[in-house]
Amino acid sequence: MKKIITALCLALAIVCSFSMPAFAVGDGNIDGGGGDMGNGTSTNVWSPGNEGVRVTVVKSDTHTAVTTPIDISNRTPSSSIYNFGKVSKIQYSNGKALSPQQGGYTCIKPVQAMPKIVSTNGSNNIDAIKKYFCSEYTIKLIANHTGMDYDVLIGGKYKLLIEPFAFYKFEGVMVLTTATEAAIYDEQVSGLLRKRMASLTHKNLPLAMFLEVSDLGYPAWSGSTTKTASNADIKSSLGLGIVRFTEQPEKPNVSSYDYEYRVNTEVITAVTVSGGQSDPDNPTTVSFYIDGRTYNVGNVYYPDGDSQLAWVKWTTPNTEQDMVINVSVRGPGGTDKTTINCKIVDLDKNPPPNPVADDRNDSFRHEPVPQRAEKTRANWSVWRPWWQEYWVDRGHWERDSWTDSDGKTHTSRYWVSNWVDEGWWEFDLNRYSASFSANMNITCDSKNPTATGSTMKSGYGINQKVSASVSTNQSSAVSKPQNAVSYFPEFGYKIYCRLLERMGDGSFEFKKNHYSTYKNRTHFSPLWFPNGSYEVNTWAIDSWTPMGMLSANLTDALNIRGSVWDDWHIGPLNP
Repeated sequence: MKKIITALCLALAIVCSFSMPAFAVGDGNIDGGGGDMGNGTSTNVWSPGNEGVRVTVVKSDTHTAVTTPIDISNRTPSSSIYNFGKVSKIQYSNGKALSPQQGGYTCIKPVQAMPKIVSTNGSNNIDAIKKYFCSEYTIKLIANHTGMDYDVLIGGKYKLLIEPFAFYKFEGVMVLTTATEAAIYDEQVSGLLRKRMASLTHKNLPLAMFLEVSDLGYPAWSGSTTKTASNADIKSSLGLGIVRFTEQPEKPNVSSYDYEYRVNTEVITAVTVSGGQSDPDNPTTVSFYIDGRTYNVGNVYYPDGDSQLAWVKWTTPNTEQDMVINVSVRGPGGTDKTTINCKIVDLDKNPPPNPVADDRNDSFRHEPVPQRAEKTRANWSVWRPWWQEYWVDRGHWERDSWTDSDGKTHTSRYWVSNWVDEGWWEFDLNRYSASFSANMNITCDSKNPTATGSTMKSGYGINQKVSASVSTNQSSAVSKPQNAVSYFPEFGYKIYCRLLERMGDGSFEFKKNHYSTYKNRTHFSPLWFPNGSYEVNTWAIDSWTPMGMLSANLTDALNIRGSVWDDWHIGPLNP
């Protein structure tokens, strides 16, 4: 997935947000400084354009350099120029000493030229600088030459430290330094560099870039942007810019599976959403498009690296059909789509035929009760985000100066606090479950005159009662049991079945049999059924949860002894 650079440059001269307005010269938050270059000499001179930047990839949390710095310049200095190696400001701040060398210097000349970095009159183009160093071209150039993977570099865990450098003639010798190196070197030559090249090394070069907001352990600069700076200020606060990146949120992914439902049934359709992190600041919404209606599910939250079920409860149509449910998910990183194929079936379209007196089935064999799908418990969970506060003082140093009665100027610095909550979202996992229970009981029909207990003759009817219930700690995510369908041994527990009628409170019975003289809720056993066990199989179904359907495979039996013909007697009529 291609990530988008949404980095903001904290550097005064490199504020990388393309949505930000252009700033005028002199705006203290984003401006670089500088001034007139003064007069040079033949042995101590700098030519405008002899400049560049040193770029170091820095780990955001540890403030440590993770790559060897690279130098970029529109004008490639001679490889024999005197320099101090590819050393970053962070390394000098950590105690690295200057190490002068001659020869072997390398510099990258970009195809797309850099804008002017070091101003000669205080008018460097901040807009051009920020756009250049935050462009995809430049970031990819840096990634390529530092050996960093581009997506890793902009992933939010790294920053770019950018330091302006200049190459110039000092005491007749060409030398290349960053602003920090110039300040350290000046201390070693007892101020001679400042004396000879102050306008460059102690004003225009260090003031070319400084921070608007403190970062990487360096403070924001609040001092003069036009006057020559001290070595101490240069080392602590000047001659640097920082580019940081905010990772583009990962695109959400939605996964699903197909369903089979019954007609006119309240069901639950669920999908799994993952990818990146979803929280109240960056929420995810799932939309289900079902039979001309749209169901939006919000507050779908989950931590990075995990996932969350999202579901909708709806009622299926009254007729058999194939349906396609379209699902779209919109999250912080974009959108994703999927389709769910649903088969809506009618279990009441193939009831058993009416048994008649001359029915025969001489080849009948008892078949085992089938192992229909049975699921009596479901577990699911919901992520609940909460905010972990973390207050950080992101203040800055202010500088003050005054003149006493003796005409002596004094300066001081003081800290201006700015407390910011830089907390993050934590997640608790709420666990839910549903338990399904069901039982069935078949009895001899109440109109059977010769039934004894659980024994009856073939050809008579049976009655049935099924009770089913579900218990859960999240009732909004569960539908009650809605269907039960019975299968019979004379048909091998297939082909024909009876859809039981919902009687309320989770109970089911046979529908009224229009072949019954008394319109009883009965099923007639065939006259030919042999003596022995008459076992009925009932599948209790359609209690839906986010984890699918709960169901139970039930059986109960009566004993067959004789047939209804045994209750018939043929004899003479009374005279």
